[in-house]
Amino acid sequence: MNPPPTPPSRRTTHNAESRALSIGALTTDWQAIRERAAEFPEAAFDFVREGLGHTISELFGTSEAGSPEHGTSRHVTGQQLCLGLREFARGRYGALAGAVLRHWGIRGTEDFGVMVYAMIDRGEMRCSPQDRFDDFRAVFNFDECFPLLTADGKLERPHRTQD
Repeated sequence: MNPPPTPPSRRTTHNAESRALSIGALTTDWQAIRERAAEFPEAAFDFVREGLGHTISELFGTSEAGSPEHGTSRHVTGQQLCLGLREFARGRYGALAGAVLRHWGIRGTEDFGVMVYAMIDRGEMRCSPQDRFDDFRAVFNFDECFPLLTADGKLERPHRTQD
């Protein structure tokens, strides 16, 4: 995912014909993305935007030489972004990272993908032809990486139920 070339705009109109585009060999279900993305508060989107900047800085440094203005890409994959967001959350929120993300409704790496693709749909981010929504699926075990804090301050790993 790449940051937008100009400050993000909050476009709310969707041209169905232009948005039913194909990313790589797979067609993205933009309507499903929009519906799922509506569940997340703006603070979650802000976190992903800031986390993208953090991830780019970690991978490419802060040099202007690796920027679109200089003809080079600072593209990150869905997997790289998820891992960067994991570290960004831990750095920003420490042991409370899981609680903060869950408060926003984020339960797994696929939720990061929903928000990213919603921002792509709104013109706030760009993607490459190689990007796939599946790049965000099960990048890491969310519950293992972000255990819950109990009332007495102990870490507890949520129990997953069989789907």
